[in-house]
Amino acid sequence: MNAIPVIIPQSLKVTQEQFIQLAAANREVRLERTATGELIIMPPTGGNTGKRNIDIAFQLQAWNRQAKLGVTFDSSTAFQLPNGADRSPDAAWVSQERWDALTPEQQETFPPLCPDFVIELRSKSDNMAPLRKKMQEYLENGLRLGWLIDAKNKRVEIYRQNQEVEVLESPVSLSGEEVLPGFVLDLQVVFELHAPGSTNIG
Repeated sequence: MNAIPVIIPQSLKVTQEQFIQLAAANREVRLERTATGELIIMPPTGGNTGKRNIDIAFQLQAWNRQAKLGVTFDSSTAFQLPNGADRSPDAAWVSQERWDALTPEQQETFPPLCPDFVIELRSKSDNMAPLRKKMQEYLENGLRLGWLIDAKNKRVEIYRQNQEVEVLESPVSLSGEEVLPGFVLDLQVVFELHAPGSTNIG
């Protein structure tokens, strides 16, 4: 039997409780919810984007295991932001103090906080405008440092509290600054798939 796609009307509003139920019933689907209750179904990524995602998450986790300053999360984790939205960054980090302040029940479900640090990785099909809006939403909800990585164009936008967005062209690495002391993200693997003459997709 062929699968039948389900179209969700934009006018349909989903409550926080309904979103939790939907996510629990569709664990294989990556879902987000806006602050106004609009449901967002995230399409699966291509192979190259998945490769970049796992490399980025690995580097962040490797640093955190040594630093022991907080908790890292991959793209399958949804956070309930203070404005009511449920968002899933491609990678995220929360300080140990803030994580320990949550109850066991809050840690088990969608953590009710905005991460201290997030990474969003642009896939081939992503438009930059929604991603930039998402990064601004993180800032408005307490994000301390965020990286929007555009691998195709080898460009990174850095988001910080009370500062203009910084744009870097073809950086080799990124520093976690005072938020993630000692963390350096090596971008060579992330960008190498888009070297001149590359025909890879994703």
